[in-house]
Amino acid sequence: MKKRSISSQLIASIMVNAIYAMVNYPIVLVSTILAPFSLLIVISFISHGSLTPVAIGGALIMTMISSGTSMQQDLSHLKNDFKVQDMIVSSPVRAWVYFLGMSLSQIVYVIPALIALVILAAVYIHATAIGYLSIIAVMLIMFVFASALGFVLSTLSSDVVQSWGFSGIVSTVMSALPPVYYPITYIPMPFQYLAYLSPATYAAEIVQNITGLTSFSTGTILIDWTVIIAVTAAMLFIAMKKSKWRED
Repeated sequence: MKKRSISSQLIASIMVNAIYAMVNYPIVLVSTILAPFSLLIVISFISHGSLTPVAIGGALIMTMISSGTSMQQDLSHLKNDFKVQDMIVSSPVRAWVYFLGMSLSQIVYVIPALIALVILAAVYIHATAIGYLSIIAVMLIMFVFASALGFVLSTLSSDVVQSWGFSGIVSTVMSALPPVYYPITYIPMPFQYLAYLSPATYAAEIVQNITGLTSFSTGTILIDWTVIIAVTAAMLFIAMKKSKWRED
């Protein structure tokens, strides 16, 4: 496939799945902003501001995860209601181009929320240049993981209603169990072990260590990086090689 054709497909995905909805249904912008800020505000109030930097870091992570996983509902809608995937499968467009285009469209969705959170991070999170780059790296890794997961679930879903069920399970595992907006030490043992079932916990530990309010050993941080990179690579492999792209 030519580079010009690939870029056209990516632009088309962004226009159809993001720009169209944002222009014609501005309420989606309100929704993307309220989602990460709701828990951020609650945690900040409850902790009297002491956990605000941690909560902002958590909001950045969850914005990327929510953005990626929500792709499964959009893809399921396009696949099952409009049969878009059937047309793409029979066209020269490859699965990875479709995946990349839809992923980029999800990023466009959350730009307003990201701008607001980045401003808050600049005010409340005092880190080195390497620290800020590490936060960005964590956000990107978790977005890729969540997008790959959303893609896999969308290819398995046979109905939009079924995708809502997948979304509920993913939301619980990725946002309810892991201590993203607060330190894991706030969770009593042995329930901390349950939190480590989610990749979001490892990502949160890296960001929380950067904020300086929670300190983890170098070994722990190395394990955290290893886990989120390995899990993301595995999910990407499944998305590109093992997901149900064509009907049997």
